[in-house]
Amino acid sequence: MVERHLPKVEVAGSNPVHRLKYLMKKINISSLPHEVLSIWKKILDNGYSAYLVGGCVRDILLKRKPKDWDITTNAKPEEILKIFGDSAFYENRFGTVGVKTGSTEESLKVIEVTTFRIEGRYLDFRHPEEVIFAEKLEDDLKRRDFTINALALDFEGNIIDYFGGLKDLEEKKIKAVGNPEERFYEDALRMMRAIRLACELNFEIEEKTFLAIQKNKELINYIAYERIRDEFNRIIMSENAVRGIELLRESGLLREILPELERGYGVSQNKHHKYDVYTHSLKSLEYAVKKNFPLHLRLSALFHDIGKPLTKQGEGPEATFYNHEIVGAKIVKKILERFRYPKEIVKKVTHLVRHHMFYLEIDKVTPAAVRRFVRRVGEENLDDLFKLREADRIGSGVPKAHPYRLRYLKFLIEKVKLEPISPKMLKINGYDILNLGVPQGPKVGYILKILLDEVIEDPKRNEREYLIQRASELKNLSDEELKKLAEEGEEKIKKIEKEKEEEIRKKYGV
Repeated sequence: MVERHLPKVEVAGSNPVHRLKYLMKKINISSLPHEVLSIWKKILDNGYSAYLVGGCVRDILLKRKPKDWDITTNAKPEEILKIFGDSAFYENRFGTVGVKTGSTEESLKVIEVTTFRIEGRYLDFRHPEEVIFAEKLEDDLKRRDFTINALALDFEGNIIDYFGGLKDLEEKKIKAVGNPEERFYEDALRMMRAIRLACELNFEIEEKTFLAIQKNKELINYIAYERIRDEFNRIIMSENAVRGIELLRESGLLREILPELERGYGVSQNKHHKYDVYTHSLKSLEYAVKKNFPLHLRLSALFHDIGKPLTKQGEGPEATFYNHEIVGAKIVKKILERFRYPKEIVKKVTHLVRHHMFYLEIDKVTPAAVRRFVRRVGEENLDDLFKLREADRIGSGVPKAHPYRLRYLKFLIEKVKLEPISPKMLKINGYDILNLGVPQGPKVGYILKILLDEVIEDPKRNEREYLIQRASELKNLSDEELKKLAEEGEEKIKKIEKEKEEEIRKKYGV
């Protein structure tokens, strides 16, 4: 029989002032994706209870698009498999069956259907020693991490809330279900998740829950680095990334997972910096977030000065950090490899940290030096390197992200990348002119310059057949006539090159 009787529901506290008015109404489930509704209804039609549960319910209430959809039911895994046949698969021992929908949308490709369950002892602070299937929805919800994730939605649109999740949603609070220490002992990654949710939702972590994180921070060492990395990525990719790093530090988790970063806390710098190393790193990350930089640049901004605490010499305005970029690159490589980042991310971030201290004296630098710089850092890395420099500067407390020196360097780089206008661009050369019977000497050069001028006027003329024919005509002119035409062409070329340079100067304001 399909369960239609609703358990007693805690809506949002007894005080009407604390109630979310929109939560007093039923959720219009017809607005949910048809893939979800189809699977949900099929379970109900087969005589079982079924509810939407967890993060998707939370996101529906917050008017956010769910990243995944979960259904919980009293049907056992073998019964779920029977209902959905070949579209279902069961590859774990935790009661979760995946049902393939055929959707092309990532969040809807597979809907997870999990049997009500309670869990046995946790020996590794991550996975239960055994999973025991339950008969009641309440038993299933009480094992979940946070109250805002322990909400359920029935097929009639009613919100089921045993643990005050609606009130915590209203108050923008991350609060553990029941005893927070027990929840973190069950899964230590939940400590990272609390901070990640606080960042993504812009919520506060409830006091007892945060104190439990501080008390049990060492448990995070039982969690695989890959799992920590995934939560960390979501923290720094959120709009509240800086607050997230601070919460990690205040909770003690930062010292456990990234002691290299916390090492910069309170390490003063020199006259070129307004903040200590740690604060400077966070300010640089803040700029990267503001500019919506991708993951590898946010990591680079956060870690670019991670070598400073180990290289500091002296105190006060004249303190130095020689070779901190070299030391830092080695540290960053170890960190990223420890967290099993993809090789491409490791390579990019390490390279940017290694080269972030680039410096060229603009009044002395030569085109050759600029070319060497481009070869050394890689043309494909220039844009990222300049963005990292912007974050570094703003993180230092200076007002301008694009100073004259940086703009002038960009101008020089673009200038040396311009291909010089020369006879080498032509589809014929001096030997072709000699083969036409033109004697060796200045006349060959004159003809090539004249041809180059004509090609600049009309690039379509740069065809070998046309150029040979035109050179045959020009060879009959006197040396004086050719010289005059060549000089006129040369002046035009100089004018074009000057115009291009001025265009680049204007682009960078130099």
